[in-house]
Amino acid sequence: MANHLLASMIRPAVVLLAALSAFTGLLYPAVVTGAVQAAFPWQAQGSLLERDGRTVGSALIGQPFADPRNFWSRPSATAPMPNNGAASGGSNQGPLNPALTEAVEARVQALRAADPGNTAPVPVDLVTASASGLDPHITPAAARYQAARVARLRGLPETTVQALIDRHTEAPLWGLVGEPRVNVLALNLALAQAGTAARAAP
Repeated sequence: MANHLLASMIRPAVVLLAALSAFTGLLYPAVVTGAVQAAFPWQAQGSLLERDGRTVGSALIGQPFADPRNFWSRPSATAPMPNNGAASGGSNQGPLNPALTEAVEARVQALRAADPGNTAPVPVDLVTASASGLDPHITPAAARYQAARVARLRGLPETTVQALIDRHTEAPLWGLVGEPRVNVLALNLALAQAGTAARAAP
């Protein structure tokens, strides 16, 4: 009697566990993955950007650019290296922390050293890290701040570089959410392509 009662209690629990495991662990993920792959294939594959048939990064994760011929990204405080997708995070340094002040001053000096003739105020997103440390965007103001340096070092007309910035400025989502922004990797890829086209022109 006791064994029969125990079996009658265990059997539904096991069946329910198996059914829920199959639904939540197999069926539901397969349906959602299939729907997303069909509706948004580029985003579902990681929003990867390519150059010459080779994947060079994702539009969703920032990359550090040190060459002054390129547009520089927003600083990243991830460890053990900048823009580490496996360790998203910020510096957690408050505005009164001397280490933050020193880091910002060093970044300002680096920007000034790369473009000594530029006396414009440095946009704040070029000297402060985001909370995630993976921000792939900068503001249009931060891109325009760098335009003269990039144009001069690339041997391109500044109007061409400004046009690239305008072309790669993304509007707020639905015109309401967020701020205008520029994807740095996409902009640098377009910049390299423009330089190649300029060299190839007769």
